[in-house]
Amino acid sequence: MSDAKLQGVLLALSQVARQLSAVPSNQPGPDANCVKLNTNENPFPLPMMVMQSALAALERHYLYPEDDNLSLRDAAANAYGFSKDQVIAGNGSSELLGLIYRAFLAPGDSVAMMSPGFSFNRKLAMLQGARFLEIGWGEAYSLPIGQLLLGPAKDAKFILLANPNNPTGTFVPVADIDSLAAQSDRLIVVDEAYVDFAPDDALRLINRHSNLLVLRTFSKSYAAAGIRVGFGFGHPELIGRLRNLQNVFNMNLIGHAVGISILSHRAAYDENHRYIKDERHRATIALSQLGFSVIPSHTNFLLARVPPGQDGNWWQASLERQKILVAVFPDDGLENYIRVSIGTKTQMDAFLSAARDISESLKMQSLPVKHR
Repeated sequence: MSDAKLQGVLLALSQVARQLSAVPSNQPGPDANCVKLNTNENPFPLPMMVMQSALAALERHYLYPEDDNLSLRDAAANAYGFSKDQVIAGNGSSELLGLIYRAFLAPGDSVAMMSPGFSFNRKLAMLQGARFLEIGWGEAYSLPIGQLLLGPAKDAKFILLANPNNPTGTFVPVADIDSLAAQSDRLIVVDEAYVDFAPDDALRLINRHSNLLVLRTFSKSYAAAGIRVGFGFGHPELIGRLRNLQNVFNMNLIGHAVGISILSHRAAYDENHRYIKDERHRATIALSQLGFSVIPSHTNFLLARVPPGQDGNWWQASLERQKILVAVFPDDGLENYIRVSIGTKTQMDAFLSAARDISESLKMQSLPVKHR
């Protein structure tokens, strides 16, 4: 295709698509030798009974998966105490987020998110031509109910909050979400991707508030990030309309089988969850001793402010040189933070050892030179 023809094709794109640049195909992948603590994965193997369900499903690879995820939705309804019509299943909760944006937003509409929050939501709003309002958390990362009801977010088509929140790891009392949903006439979307590491959840509010939608995923607490299983829970009328927007066969056979098996064997993950909480505590203490300020976390990661006078990007680069990957964020106020996923003991030992080495090196550089 000549350049002139290509320009004509590109001009025919929608206004939103024209704002997107082409993603290069030669981006380097992560070094396989690195300790990967930058994407909040749960690095432990699936329980044997769950793995066996995946292998059994693979034998039926020539069949289409079940339409409308009927058996998976039924299993989730039974596990969490809902009717099947109150459950939608998705290719991870990220697919379900995309459906919500498509269903509720037209060009010029606005959506409000508690910020800092999951940055992918900015792109979802942009794809709908919608305005993205970022509402700051209250003191000590509390929920600013008054601002959400009467402030800049009062005209938003829906309000999105993650509880526990990413990237801060903080948790707001479910009673505050109950109060917000009761006082608002808009949709409240609660993303509970990390809730299995937290003290409470909002599922019990579903039958109390028809304007509440709760999202879950098996990526974080159930070690199935690569299999892509997510759920939404809400009023049957809302759930039914979202299901009507889904692509045919949106999930695969293995996702169905693994999701159903996890729902039947959730207790098999109890030790996994206890380990992550214990290791989270150990890493918090160790980083604090190195001068980091760690935000109390209810997730499988830590957000830590680097020692005074230092920079988050510098720490990320320094750790990467030692084959340790952590995350940093461009958001205002997060420039001096790193986010560290909780990995295996071996991975965490490697991270903490590298952090100590870097810290000691910085101390040596700051020592005054003794003149003879």
